Amino acid sequence: MTTPKLFIVIPCYNEQEALPITAQRLVELTDDMIEKALISPESRIVLVDDGSRDDTWRVISDLHAQDPRFEGVKLAHNAGHMNALWAGMTMSADRCDCVITIDADLQDDVNAMYAFLEEYRNGADVVYGVRGSRKKDTFFKRATAQGFYKMMNAMGAELVYNHADYRLLSRRALEALLSFGEVNMFLRGMVPMLGFRTAKVYYERGARVAGESKYPLRKMLAFAMEGITSLSNKPIRFVLVLGVLCALMGVTMGVYVLVSLFKGHTVRGWASTMMSIWLLGGLQLIALGVIGEYIGKIYMETKRRPKFILEEHLR
Repeated sequence: MTTPKLFIVIPCYNEQEALPITAQRLVELTDDMIEKALISPESRIVLVDDGSRDDTWRVISDLHAQDPRFEGVKLAHNAGHMNALWAGMTMSADRCDCVITIDADLQDDVNAMYAFLEEYRNGADVVYGVRGSRKKDTFFKRATAQGFYKMMNAMGAELVYNHADYRLLSRRALEALLSFGEVNMFLRGMVPMLGFRTAKVYYERGARVAGESKYPLRKMLAFAMEGITSLSNKPIRFVLVLGVLCALMGVTMGVYVLVSLFKGHTVRGWASTMMSIWLLGGLQLIALGVIGEYIGKIYMETKRRPKFILEEHLR
């Protein structure tokens, strides 16, 4: 196998503090890889500015001017983490042999890329970066993360446990992924659908090099909902089963009301009736909400809007 041309894609949103540190680490890493003939000197680091409000694009432009291995992709507006990744991969697909995606905060261990490339040379088209443990997480974050993976697998989504968006894709795997046409994307669930040979590399996750987390609880919950509704229709089936159970409860309650009527105890049935109304009303609202989520997805898909709008590309 010839020395592969590696493109490292990094989505950036308000990362002006982290980028200089991140860039220095990646320069040292790629220099060493080139010296050891692990990657081609034509390899690149693609920094995608996802509509940042700070000086992220200025930092990217300066890096590009100083070192041609840095490429800059500026999106015209904030398209979201998934779409920023998609933009970077799209801009790299026709020029790379393989691509690695990693977040700008470098909490994921960059040294794991050596093992990524080894698995790639051994024939893997997809290499997943998997956290070895979650000991550094708070109890709440660890419990919710583990619950999320278990729930997604129960819903029928094929997720790699403790894997985020740190992965290597060969060119053919990347081209196959980019052929997916949906607007509502959940890459962690889409990549396992490719079916190519895979491998896992375990590493320990560290702290951010600088700046603050871009994923507060609100965004994490929205991300989880996106994953569930993008990959599985089991919630709708669950609502159907729930509706059947509620109907059976209604029949049971009807029998209870009739018995109470014949016994002259109809006043006592008021509480049961009110509870039934509240229960059924709540379940109906839940059902409408779940169905509404899917109708919303269909609505967005039919618009066929672009996943991102490119404003500038430094290459």
